[in-house]
Amino acid sequence: MIGGYRGKEGQWAFVLHRISGLAILLYLLLHILSIGSIAISRDAYEAVHAVESHWLFSMGLVFVTAGVLYHALNGLRIIFMDFAGWGVKIQRELFYVVLVISAIGGILTGVLTLMRVLAEHGG
Repeated sequence: MIGGYRGKEGQWAFVLHRISGLAILLYLLLHILSIGSIAISRDAYEAVHAVESHWLFSMGLVFVTAGVLYHALNGLRIIFMDFAGWGVKIQRELFYVVLVISAIGGILTGVLTLMRVLAEHGG
């Protein structure tokens, strides 16, 4: 409950869409800065790359993947609601489909990433 308002699926879809959009923007900005560090010096680039190669950073990419998947699928849900007459009638169900697919994608990415991290760091 946020501020006394009991949000329904549409409200939560809106909030999660905004949060995932901001997270994607932050990731892209960090990615640009990371790549741009080569313009400063090779040492700067290698220092940034050393941070990015840490296993926690790799696991963070799981959340980025799930966020991108949610944002894209929820965008399609919004398009269906706007342009298809039946989209509004089933928007609640579509929200849950988006959540389930995003969770499955995040879990699969997490498992694959964890396997790679364990292989790289001796687990």
